[in-house]
Amino acid sequence: MAEPCRIGVLDAIAPTIGPHAKAALRALPPAAQFIFRGPPDAVTLAGTAFGVPLPLAACRAAEAGGRAALWLGPDEFLLLARANQEAAIETDIVASLGATPHSLVSVSHRNTALEVSGTHAARVVNAGCPLDLEEAAFPIGRCTRTVLAKAPIVLWRTGADVFYVGVWRSFAPYVWDFLVEARTRL
Repeated sequence: MAEPCRIGVLDAIAPTIGPHAKAALRALPPAAQFIFRGPPDAVTLAGTAFGVPLPLAACRAAEAGGRAALWLGPDEFLLLARANQEAAIETDIVASLGATPHSLVSVSHRNTALEVSGTHAARVVNAGCPLDLEEAAFPIGRCTRTVLAKAPIVLWRTGADVFYVGVWRSFAPYVWDFLVEARTRL
């Protein structure tokens, strides 16, 4: 079966903004995204099948081989991979877990993501996010559900000056415009 074609919801508006020396915004390509939930034995099996051990520490992310697993709750994880890997990931995890109780739901169609990077990336995100984003308080590898202005997001610090912002597709233009505006106020 052919992979569905997913046009990024930000594709039309993302190229319309110019570069900015202190904070860049970039629409990320469509990705395979799953919400996985399960008890500890299922978490271990799913991590093995996914190729990335699911993080057991609260609000942490783990990465390997172009895939990432983000801890969203005591038994809930966001799994990220390239879009063309979606079917294989689902097959591998379901086969690995067998009758072990778990939930694996594709949210690829619902979610999109963008990246905020640069020396003032934390300031731009903080324009609408109430978290302390100083690196000492929110270090590389930290992730959480939070809000950006009026939109729910998943925030993940992937580098010293780089943030992944996962958002529902319906909120994406609002989040993009908010960040563009925040960037102009630096």
